[in-house]
Amino acid sequence: MINAEIKKMIVDIVGEENFDDSKVGRLTYSYDATPDMQSMPDAVVSPRNTKEISELVKICNEYKIPIVPRGTGTNLCGGTCPTEGGIVFLFKHMNKILELDLENLTMTVQPGVITLDIINMAEANGLFYPPDPGSMKSSTIGGNISENSGGLRGLKYGVTRDYVMGLEIVLANGDIIRTGGKLAKDVAGYDLTRLYVGAEGTLGIITEAILKLVPKPETKKTMLALYEDLEAAARTVSKIIANRIIPATLEFLDQPTIAAVEDYVKIGLPTEAKAVLLIEQDGSPEQVDRDILKIEEICKSEQAVSVQVAKTTEEAEALTTARRWALSAIARIKPTTILEDATVPRSEIARMVRAINEIGAKYNLQICTFGHSGDGNLHPTVPTDARNREEMERVEKAFEEIFIKAVEFGGTITGEHGVGVMKAPYLELKLGEAGIAAMKAIKAGLDPNNIMNPGKMFAKDTRKRVVVGK
Repeated sequence: MINAEIKKMIVDIVGEENFDDSKVGRLTYSYDATPDMQSMPDAVVSPRNTKEISELVKICNEYKIPIVPRGTGTNLCGGTCPTEGGIVFLFKHMNKILELDLENLTMTVQPGVITLDIINMAEANGLFYPPDPGSMKSSTIGGNISENSGGLRGLKYGVTRDYVMGLEIVLANGDIIRTGGKLAKDVAGYDLTRLYVGAEGTLGIITEAILKLVPKPETKKTMLALYEDLEAAARTVSKIIANRIIPATLEFLDQPTIAAVEDYVKIGLPTEAKAVLLIEQDGSPEQVDRDILKIEEICKSEQAVSVQVAKTTEEAEALTTARRWALSAIARIKPTTILEDATVPRSEIARMVRAINEIGAKYNLQICTFGHSGDGNLHPTVPTDARNREEMERVEKAFEEIFIKAVEFGGTITGEHGVGVMKAPYLELKLGEAGIAAMKAIKAGLDPNNIMNPGKMFAKDTRKRVVVGK
């Protein structure tokens, strides 16, 4: 709890206008985008700079007050839900692009910068920041780094981790460190930069990041391939990669997802198709034309019933937008939408989708599956109603079986959504007992008082979506 003495110390650092312990203020940050999960923090603070964060962390460490660093709360694993109370740290004042370095092709940013603003700034200068999570219009780079976010372009360009060159971090004791830098090579000591990307705020607070930029592709083309056979679509994915072609985007939508999206955006998607592949290639005009032609041949050789290449930029944007709206479209079906992610090798996509469908039938659930087929990352999504506790129990059991299947097929329990609270009970499936022990040793060494986003990554005795608030 935060008593009057601690509150005064905090207010003296950030000012009264940046401290909020009202019921309304606390309620606003008691949840994130994870369905059916809520827990009240004791207070919300909005520090203005790294120095203030350091001073606040020292107080929290001394009095063992939990800290939950938070962007805009778009994560889907309960990663910013304050499950153990404490203080939510907001970065609304730390939302500046500090530098665009055209000589070193880097951008230095504060954690509160919106992802799309980074993308737009880079492209306005003929450069490219590839990570494009579905929430990029509202998510912040600090949250992207904490979750190691991916996106539609992950197959060709990688994920957030691949573009973070250096960080400024406030440790759990209040110390400030800098990792990495604008260097093409740096093997001095442990790679702390990569350790903190994807750490979900459990090891410290990221206050600044140096991002790598790449030259902007000259052009791009988009195509849609329709299939009556799920396995044919999966074979197409593997065959494209086997032909040494790495598309910028290679997305999969199953029939229930196609129907939901078309009902929402109404752009003429074929709702009768069993599967759709959305494929985009970028690069030089010669390379793009060559790759698209070859991909079209591969799709047809694997029994695609139709292959359509977008004729205009507007048509291409409509197709890509349709994929990005998949979650919103499914969310219209029922009051609650549970979106998870599981990743398998590309060769196992068809088997995994079949398993998901079988599990859905077993538990009498509608499961829509879409995702990044090029990197094997699937998003099984269940429209449900949190008020129906019996159905929610079936949803939990279904996802447990899906995660087990993913690992059984050589995959993982999460490809881009993070562990947080929701995946913590299943992390040992992937890492094993020794792997969990190694992670706990790192956590204990860097955060001995367990104040940094406690309750995340490591499982409690039971898995519950609903956390009883204070």
